[in-house]
Amino acid sequence: MTSTPTGPSTPAAWHITTMNPAEAPWHLLLLADPSRERVKRYLPGSTCFAARQTEQFTPSGLGALIGVCVLIPEGDGLHRWELMNMAVSTAWQSKGIGSALLLRAIREMRERGVQQLDVGTGSFGDQLLFYQRLGFRVTDIERDFFLQNYTTPLWERGVQHKDMLRLTLDL
Repeated sequence: MTSTPTGPSTPAAWHITTMNPAEAPWHLLLLADPSRERVKRYLPGSTCFAARQTEQFTPSGLGALIGVCVLIPEGDGLHRWELMNMAVSTAWQSKGIGSALLLRAIREMRERGVQQLDVGTGSFGDQLLFYQRLGFRVTDIERDFFLQNYTTPLWERGVQHKDMLRLTLDL
């Protein structure tokens, strides 16, 4: 397990580490993807990063989990990966943790020689702006994705999610 040292862009209250996918926190994973079955399919074989609270240590001594980022290889995994899950505990949102998690993942993908990072998200909402601020661009629309792949409708601010936007970041 490697850790990103605390620095000017990482407040001392938390730090980013790599994580074994088997240890990924379900309470966070289900914030971003409410389908436990879907998460169970993509979690094995993934690369995970965790944001951990520095002041609140767990019995393992690693710090309480406050954020998670899960990526999987596409195809041979040499050129393209997909961000499958990105979540930060509600109490810790809007503190730069999500950006730090994703920037750490982007840096590692670049170091591996990956050329593109993809993500699928709803066609509206804060998460779309989050990815666009970090340089992702819309490349496709999967019509009715949320209607066809989730048994329970997904709502945000009184609007039902139906279509999924595919975004890509060229690394």
